Parts: sequence; structure tokens; C-alpha cells
Amino acid sequence: MGFLDGLWRGNDSAFDSGNAATNAIELTKRYAQVSLTKQGAATGNLRVNLSWRMRTSDLGGSQRESLLRHPLKALKPPEVIAHSQSMVDVDLDLGCLYELQDGTKGVVQPLGGLLGDVNGPPYVKLSGDDRFGSGSGETLYVNLDQRENIKRLLVFVYIYDQTPAFDRTRAMVTLYPGNGPRIEISLDERHPQARSCAVVMIENIKGEIIVHREVKFVYGFQGELDRLYGWGLQWGRGFKSKTGR
Repeated sequence: MGFLDGLWRGNDSAFDSGNAATNAIELTKRYAQVSLTKQGAATGNLRVNLSWRMRTSDLGGSQRESLLRHPLKALKPPEVIAHSQSMVDVDLDLGCLYELQDGTKGVVQPLGGLLGDVNGPPYVKLSGDDRFGSGSGETLYVNLDQRENIKRLLVFVYIYDQTPAFDRTRAMVTLYPGNGPRIEISLDERHPQARSCAVVMIENIKGEIIVHREVKFVYGFQGELDRLYGWGLQWGRGFKSKTGR
């Protein structure tokens, strides 16, 4: 199943610097881990941003192949294919499962208005709910000045109340530390029926803040991510408030 991809982490890889051209570190299956502590970026607010746009290639991807097989089609007037929100209605949401050093566990997400707190526990706060993949997207703030109180954070993305369509989006989660290069994780694997994706784990390991790429797609919602990572929370049906939509 898709969500089992990459469970074996293999050898850890460390990054000394970002890409000189883009000032970014891209986490991939091969290079999946970076230490914020070693980067000198384990203080201040860590900004975690979700952005996406719809794939345009899916709307006419077979056109070239069709013309090769049927060259006379080139003489026909082109079809006008409208790309609109009514055509593909996808609402990606950003969330975070948290576990603190004192054993406190919970979730920060738009559903249920669980937006968190950046200055108090859980030291994670969600700002904004972007329904259409605008430039600003959705953002989580993590207070790394309270890193000694944080054990682990699992940042995830899920599709809210719409047809599963991860394969129709170009989604990107980007981490912006207070210092050093940004960290990018692309959700570019094709899992058409997946509804949720565990994107990145942020852990405090013996005082070192480690960021590890996960990108594990599941076909359920937060409860399935919980079971996969052993959080042990109780889940029920949640809804967004009208103001959050």
C-alpha cells in the first residue's frame, strides 16, 4: 500500500548548506533528513507553509499521443477545456499531530477550530485556511524557543470533504527556519485515492531538532495517520466553521 512507502529510513544524511541557486534544501527519499540544530536554525519561529496548484497537464496530457495516432484531428477546431474550481474541487488542509515532553498529545488543524497556541502549549499555531491554493497557502508556526518542551511533531496534509485528488495537485510543504535555507518537501507521488499524507516529522532527539521527510499517503484521515505513528488519540467526525471556509 502507498502509505508503507519509505518506512525504512536507511542511512541518515546530513546537509551542510542549501542549494546555492535557490537557497533551499529539498528533502527526497534519498536525502530525507536535516538537523536544524546543526544548521544553527533551532530557535525562533519555524514557519511551515502548504501551497498547491492544480495540474494542467492532466487536462490535456494525452493530446500529443492522440495527434500522433490520428493526424487529421489537427485539422479540427480545438476543444475549449475550462479549468475551474467547479471542475476540480480540492481543499487541502494543513495539520500537525504533537507530542510534548510531558506526555501531552493532541492535534492542531482547521477541523474543530483546533488552531493551537504559539506562546503556550503546544507551541504550534495554525494561521489561515486556504481553500483554493493561493500564493499564501496555509501556515503553521512552531516556537522553537520552546524546543525543550517538544518531543515530536508530525506535519500532515489532508483533503477536506472532497473527492480524493492528490494526483491532480502540485502540493509543496516548505519549512522556513529563523535562520538558514528553507526546506522543501514536494508531494509529487501519485496516489489518486489517498485522502491524507504524513509529510514531515520534526523531533527533539537528545536536544537536537531533526526534520525528517515522511511523505506517506494513506486512504483514510487523521485516525489512520495516528495508528501509523502510534499517537493514541481518540477521533470523531469534525467540521470546519463557516468562517474558516
